[in-house]
Amino acid sequence: MTSPTTENASPSRSRLRAVCAGVALAAVLGAAPAGAEDLIVKYDQSQLLRLPRAASEIIIGNPAIADVSVQAGNLLVVTGKTFGITNIIALDADRNVIQDQRILVRRDEVKVVNLQRGTQRQSFNCTPQCNPSITVGDEQAYFDTIAKASRAKISFSAGEADSSVQAGSQ
Repeated sequence: MTSPTTENASPSRSRLRAVCAGVALAAVLGAAPAGAEDLIVKYDQSQLLRLPRAASEIIIGNPAIADVSVQAGNLLVVTGKTFGITNIIALDADRNVIQDQRILVRRDEVKVVNLQRGTQRQSFNCTPQCNPSITVGDEQAYFDTIAKASRAKISFSAGEADSSVQAGSQ
């Protein structure tokens, strides 16, 4: 004779086994191709991704998080634009999936110092001396000041390059 607890537990165990089997099957069917672990890209840096064969179309789930450029048919450069998770899908000429892979964009913590004042953060890149750097999430006034200085430097450098090209062509 079985107890009421045993009779009720048996169907629950069967359902649990069925659910676990379904989850395992979904994991196997939905798994990325072998070797396609998450691609970890650091914020404002690039990572090379070599596909097993040439791609004719590249799709980025959220281009605000990561960008890609094709260097050769099967060599991609993935650049982290902001923090987050997205994916990349590479298709061949017949629109078959070559690779479907998650991209995780993370902050590079090596030689980065954060100055925290209450809820306000300022970021510095300390290689070998500490210089201001701007990172999403920094205090707004600090971010704007450093961004303005950076734009001015780029503009100055571009102007110098333009004037030297013009001087050389005269």
